[in-house]
Order: sequence, then C-alpha cells, then structure tokens
Amino acid sequence: MFRLLPVTAALAALIGFSPAQAATPPDTLIVAISLDGVISLDPAESFETVSTGSLVDIYQGLVASDRQDPRKLVPALATGWQPGESEHSLLFTLNPQARFAGGNPVTADDVIASLSRVVKLNKTPAFILSEFGWTPQNIDAQFTRRGDHQLEIRWTSPIGRDLALRLLSAPVASIVDSKLLAQHTQGDDFGNGWLRTHSAGSAAYRVRNYIPHEALILEANPQAVTAPKLKRVILKNVADPGTRRLLLEQGDADVAYDLGADQFAALAHQPGVRVAGFPSGLIYYLGFNTQDPQQPALGKPAFWQAARWLVDYDGIANQLLKGQFQVHQAFLPQGFDGALESKPFHLDVAKAKAILAGAGIKPGTQFDLTIVNQPPYTDVAQALQASFAKADIMLNIKPVPEAELWGKMRSRNFQSIFIYWGPDYIDPNTNASTFAYNVPDGPKTLAWRVGWQIPSLSEQTRTAAAASDAAQRHALYTQLQTEIQQNSPYVVTLQGQRQVGLRSNIEGATQNLGNSMLFYDAVSKKG
Repeated sequence: MFRLLPVTAALAALIGFSPAQAATPPDTLIVAISLDGVISLDPAESFETVSTGSLVDIYQGLVASDRQDPRKLVPALATGWQPGESEHSLLFTLNPQARFAGGNPVTADDVIASLSRVVKLNKTPAFILSEFGWTPQNIDAQFTRRGDHQLEIRWTSPIGRDLALRLLSAPVASIVDSKLLAQHTQGDDFGNGWLRTHSAGSAAYRVRNYIPHEALILEANPQAVTAPKLKRVILKNVADPGTRRLLLEQGDADVAYDLGADQFAALAHQPGVRVAGFPSGLIYYLGFNTQDPQQPALGKPAFWQAARWLVDYDGIANQLLKGQFQVHQAFLPQGFDGALESKPFHLDVAKAKAILAGAGIKPGTQFDLTIVNQPPYTDVAQALQASFAKADIMLNIKPVPEAELWGKMRSRNFQSIFIYWGPDYIDPNTNASTFAYNVPDGPKTLAWRVGWQIPSLSEQTRTAAAASDAAQRHALYTQLQTEIQQNSPYVVTLQGQRQVGLRSNIEGATQNLGNSMLFYDAVSKKG
C-alpha cells in the first residue's frame, strides 16, 4: 500500500517506526496539519494557533483554565494563592514535587525568571503581561522570593486579583526551566534563539525534535506529575487539505485538522473515521489598514460601514461552510461572560452603495485582501470578492502561508486581511485589550496593526479592566462591543466550531474555548 506520510528516512528514524507499517504505532499520535504558521515554540514569542495551541502540552503556568469549564481557574504549578501585602499583589505557593522535563525542580526563581524574560524580550504576546503595568524598567521590582516554593507577585496597573490570575493563565505566562535556559543563552536573548525550536517545560510532553515546515515531534516527559497516555505525538506538516483527508482515510494519520467543509462532510460517510466538533473561541474578521497610503478609502468610517452590508453572513456560514461556523458579529466570542449576541448586519448591496456614494467613494475602488492559503480562508475570500463586486468594489485576493500573513500584519504591510483572533485567557479583557486599545508607546495590539487611533475607547477598555463589580464590567464590555460592532475597521463575521477528523479508535480527544488544539495528554488509542 502506498504510504504518503513518512516523506524522509530521517523522519521515520526519528519517530521510530517503519513506513511500511499498516497503521500508525499504538503509542504514537500522528496529526496531519499545516505547520506553515509556526514561527516559534518559545512561550514568550509564540502567538500562532498550532504552536501556541501545543504549549499547553509542553508547559505549565502557575494557574490554568479548567478543561471542563474554562471560565474557572484551577491550580497548575501553584498549589494555592492568597492576597499579598498590598491590594495589587498575590502570594503563590508552588508544588514542591513539580520538576521540569530535564529533572530540575520548579522553584520561585524559575517563575521570576520566566515572567521577567517575557517583559524584557518584548515579543508579540508580551502585551498580555503589560496589562500588569510591567515594563523592562520596573519588572525586577515586582517579585519577592519567600523561599524555594513561595513568592509574591505585584503589579502597578489598577486591575483586580481575578483579572491578574486570568492573565497568568495565558500561554505567555508559562514557566520555563531557567537553569537549562541559562546554558543556551546567547548574549541578551534570554535563551530565545534556542527555545524557538526546543522546550524547557514541565507538562506532559517535551519537544524531541522540531523540523521547520516538516514535523514537530513531542515525547512523553518522564518527570510529568501526570503521565500522558501516549508515548509521543507527531504533528506532520501536510500543506494540502485534500492530502490531509486522504492520510486520515487510509490510516496514515490519526488526526486531521483544517479540512474544507466538503471534505469534512465526505468523512462523515467513510468507515474507520469520524468528525468531532468542539467549541471554539476563535472569531473571524475582515480588517482594514486605515493608514494604507495607496488606498485612503480603507481609513474612512463610511467604507467600514458599507463593508458591513457587503458580507453574505448566512450564505458563508450555512451554505458555503456547511455549518462549520456560525454568524457572529461582536469581538467577544459566545461562551464568554457578556458576549454580545446581536447580529444587526446582513447582505444589503443597495444600502452599501448608498453609503459609498454619500461618502464620495467611487465605483471601481480596489484593494488587496491578504488571506492564509488554507481552508476556510480561500472559500470565504472568494465569497467576499463576489459580494463586494456587486457594489463595484474590487477585491484582489492575495493568499500566503500563515507565517507570512502574521509577518505582514505585525509590520502593517497589508491593505486588508481576513483572519481569526483567539482568546489568550478566559476573560473579556483578552479581546477588548486588542480590538479596543491603542495608546502611544503602548503594545502593538490589533488596533495598532490596523492603525486605528482610539483614545476614548482605549480609556474605556482600561476602565473595564479595572472594574471589580461584575455587573459594572458586564455593562462596560457590552458598550465596547456595541461601539466596535457599529463603527470600526473590523467586520466580525463568524465564530468557529473547531471540527477535527479522527480515526475511529481515538479516545479522549477534547479541546475547549481556551485552547485551539487537542489536549494531547488526554488522547489514547483503543485496540
């Protein structure tokens, strides 16, 4: 039988099985997925779906979202916490039994070093910890070591302890083995160069090998407090969704991600496989670069308003994507406290034309739409191109690998994008602080990426983050969502249900709003 998966003898040797086997090994999970979006495996830098979604199986933080109810927090490396000496501080007690994969014990020094390096490196996800008011200049003063397994953490921003704990549940707050990292530090990189392709964590798995654009190989961590059910997990780069489906059907892969709607529908009728659906916190939006010098129309509120009436929301969600996604038009995903459920917009070409004409935006206006060259983006982009054309607005679709799209976004090198945003922790502030926050010399949020100057909304966002009363916070986030829903350079269109193709013998496959990939440590195989 022709085996598509093991493309090189070196890879087959690394993962320890022969390409001629009739099925994947019983102790190994093979995941067919595109790895083109992986930029780094360092939790201080990783901010892409596949890499960040895998961090939960490699690293632990002080606290974590509960897997059954991600709105709740549970202990991870910290066995407990209590108020510190000030209103803006917490005292954490660490699990004295916890060890990193290399054998070093997890100590307060590792926590301090891990959180400090995020702030000092100042990579993409550092804005999450900047919510504490931490800067490279003040971060060293924010910790007090009380012993090997106890420390106090302080912050300067006016946020409450509950939000502080939520921030510490984000992947960027993962704790790394500082002793191991010190051995691999070059200059002032805090070990970032090495950690991009290696791991230094304490969770169920560790990185055995990462071959960019080919495979990410995870092996069981012998020091894990709770051992995973399988010896290894291999994420195999398969760029073509049709090939991913074929690998799953013939048994060369156990899991297949990011198939097209028609492919998922076809799998439902194939023996030996099944399609599982999981809740997802990913929301999908059309965003405009308001500072693009070549197309000034993209910076006009009238253009943003017209665009809202040029999306066939129902057609895309229900006909094109066959129920994989639901129509959603607010920046907080369903499942979050205070998520706005209203859907005021629908396809109305006549209304859009009237708005464009009233603003002097001429027929024939063109702009580029940059998308990931994978489902569902290619299908959605074509649908957008068709509906915008009805109002004489021309979209030039520019498909690129996912990593290239992130690079363009983060350097403001785009005219428009259709992409997702996922929550970093389960609190409304996670999305508000990027959709509705942009201040001078502040973090490079999504609002910054589209060049949207919003001093008033930014102030409202900080007010909501500082509020301690639940009803007050709910009201403030409702107001923020409503304002951005009605007038912003984002057109929020969909919320995903994460569908995954699985072989029938796979058990324990779960994921939730707080994680965009399977919890691999819970997966097993029967038979």
